[in-house]
Order: sequence, then structure tokens, then C-alpha cells
Amino acid sequence: MANLDINKSSTALVVIDLQKGIVFGRTQGPYTGEAVLKNANLLADACRKEHIPVILVNVKPNPGLKPDADEVMHATPGPDWADLVITVKPEDILITKKQWGAFYGTDLELQLRRRDITTIILCGISTNIGVESTARFAYEYGFNQVFVEDAMTAGNSTGHATSIQQIFKRIGKVRTTQEVIDAINHG
Repeated sequence: MANLDINKSSTALVVIDLQKGIVFGRTQGPYTGEAVLKNANLLADACRKEHIPVILVNVKPNPGLKPDADEVMHATPGPDWADLVITVKPEDILITKKQWGAFYGTDLELQLRRRDITTIILCGISTNIGVESTARFAYEYGFNQVFVEDAMTAGNSTGHATSIQQIFKRIGKVRTTQEVIDAINHG
């Protein structure tokens, strides 16, 4: 696999849905929510040390908007369901979304463009839902992407592997937490 070059002045870390009701409230695969949280915190710490913006995204669904779908979340999330469990620092940018993807209906693109960000490092939960939806928008908006394979997980290993192999490798670079941290430290 080719080396990974990170231009610190034009890169941001975007972390998807590392919040109480998702990290601890669901079955995950291939990695546990706790393992993803640990790796995402390592990435965030490395980025903050190098003054790379850290953008933390959570989701707060609008309970009045139910899709006409075969599978709909029927349980009403508790009051702390959307609370971020990743370490939050004062300099972090917080984005709250209502949909799967972090671009639609938020100011994420504005936050990135005004900082001259051209590359995003992407991680979080769920690989094949929130992360993939965000990645597809990012690709269409022209952002370069680095996907941190062991800092994301899905509801099962198959969903995770499908996104990694069939989508992410076509629209960006897939690396491990350590590979990305090494690139940040040496970039």
C-alpha cells in the first residue's frame, strides 16, 4: 500500500456519531463501539496536537419525521442518547445532523470550505450508514478522503466490509489508525 501523505494545513478529521446511544446501545461488527471510540480518540489527539481541525458529528433524529420504510426505529431515544462520548475539546467543531449523512442540512461543508480543507479523515459509526452517507456527499463535493478502517464499525462485519471494499476504496484511501497517526506525525 502506498504511503499516506497528509497536508496538515488542508486536512480535517470528521468523526461520525460517537454518541452514547450508538457507541454503547447497539451490536457492532467487526469492532466494538469501545474499540472505535479508543481509536477515534487517538486520531483526535494526534490531529489536535498538529492543529488539524477536529469535527465531531452527532445525530438527533426528528421524532416527527418517520420514513416510509420497512425498518423504522420505533423506540424513542432517551434524553442522553445523542450525547457525545468521544473526548470534546473547546477548539473542536460540533455538528448536529438530523439525517444519516453529515452534510445534508448542516453547515459541515461551510466549516470545511472556510478553513480551506480539501481532505477529510473520516471515522465513526456506522460504517455503512452515517460514515458512508457522509463519504458519498464528500466525494460528490470534491473532497479527498482517508477512511480509518479500524476507527469505524457497522451493525455487522458484512456491512462494514462491503463499504470498505466496494465504496471507500473507490473514493478515497483506506488506512488503519496507526497508519494515519504516523502520516500526521511525519507529514
